[in-house]
Amino acid sequence: MNLPFDPKVLREHQVEWSRRTFLGKSAQALGALALGSLLNPRLLGAGASAAPGPDGRWMGCLPSLHFPPRAKRVIHLYMAGGPSHIDLLDPKPELRRIHGQPFPASFTNGQQLAQLQNTKLIARGSTFNFSRCGLSGQWISDLLPHTQQIADDICVIRSLHTEQINHDPAHAFMNAGSMVKGRPSMGSWLLYGLGAEADDLPGFVVLMSHGPSGGEQPVSARQWSAGFLPGRFQGVQFQSRGMPVHYVGSPDGVCQSTQRQVIDEIARLNGVHEEETLDPEIQTRVAQYELAFKMQTSVPELTDLASEPQSVRDMYGVKEPGDGSFASNCLMARRMAERGVRFIQLYHRGWDQHGNLDTDIKDVCTRVDQASAALVKDLKQRGMLDDTLVLWGGEFGRTPMGQGTGRDHHINAFSAWMAGGGIRGGISWGSTDELGYRYIDDAQQMHVHDLHATMLAAFGIDHERLTYRFQGRDFRLTDVHGKIARGIFA
Repeated sequence: MNLPFDPKVLREHQVEWSRRTFLGKSAQALGALALGSLLNPRLLGAGASAAPGPDGRWMGCLPSLHFPPRAKRVIHLYMAGGPSHIDLLDPKPELRRIHGQPFPASFTNGQQLAQLQNTKLIARGSTFNFSRCGLSGQWISDLLPHTQQIADDICVIRSLHTEQINHDPAHAFMNAGSMVKGRPSMGSWLLYGLGAEADDLPGFVVLMSHGPSGGEQPVSARQWSAGFLPGRFQGVQFQSRGMPVHYVGSPDGVCQSTQRQVIDEIARLNGVHEEETLDPEIQTRVAQYELAFKMQTSVPELTDLASEPQSVRDMYGVKEPGDGSFASNCLMARRMAERGVRFIQLYHRGWDQHGNLDTDIKDVCTRVDQASAALVKDLKQRGMLDDTLVLWGGEFGRTPMGQGTGRDHHINAFSAWMAGGGIRGGISWGSTDELGYRYIDDAQQMHVHDLHATMLAAFGIDHERLTYRFQGRDFRLTDVHGKIARGIFA
């Protein structure tokens, strides 16, 4: 029996198996493989797998930790601009002795300088006194009287060094281990590896503060970027003054049940879209809608600092809750830590003191010293310091040579301190030469990559095994470097 010929059917058959259709379907298959490798990174060797928790939270890509963990969360007190180690944490009597004299050329020949390149270099000793503090006898500047009180709880690192001498790339290097844009920050790496503890707050939160004095270099949002990691690991900046999240409240006349219906419908539509495009970032958007809905309840409660006892607010030096100060942010950080936020980063701008150092450093120390020490004390008395890693420091240090009435950027040596998270208190790690110009190259020198490796080790993570495959290469926070400073752990 002859079937009737239908040209329309033939055309549809030809279109169905056209070259363009074949390539399109192939692309979808490749997209499915790519999506699978992101959702289950063990596919295609992209990394370790992770299953979502019962509430949809990311549970971390590591099936098991590599070392016994000491820390559960980080509070990074980021002194943006480059605090002067010479004036705060690394006393140099010899530098004070030669104050005003030509700086020895043997230290600086062939060395990278910032604004002092090709100028006459004059030694500048600190005009501030240092005291031995605590039972450990740690040397800490009198500019930091409250930090002096926690000397036995902190490890002062004096041998830090970095590779970037200007602010923005140095911030990127401190945060992401690279000045190249598009690399994930350490908070994003930690969230990717371990997942979030809280389901109603972001796992990575950033707060910013500054004072009226000079030295306030801008800090770009790329410093808390997720880079090539999925967007759900991006840091979230909270506003330090007023309501920390814009539009967190419901519009007038809109109840939560209505919003719940809207979110459910958006999730359904996004699910349809994901089936068509196989874009893994769609799941990030769905998760962020859910998180935003939950934050409508959690954020107002979190930011109600007035609920804290007056004695606690006084300990931090909070004058007005939510006033945008570093003190208020530190108290907020403790509240976030209690609620399961994994990585909390507090930037305080105001340390870029090329001039007027003696006055400006007093001002900025007054703004950060009391709250920094109060945070450690508060965590300790609440039993949280053991599993909370506190890191205090900037992106680089300042020169032991003067620059007018200030100091220039310095990358060959700078100081920071760490507390909690299994870190030994009351010790100093590493040292610098007699003028504070360069770290001493021994077993206690600490490059920024080493700092990152040590930080991850506190969480039970081998920095060489927390990787993410991108553009055919396995990337990690420490790149191809990094040594764990095991001697600083208790």
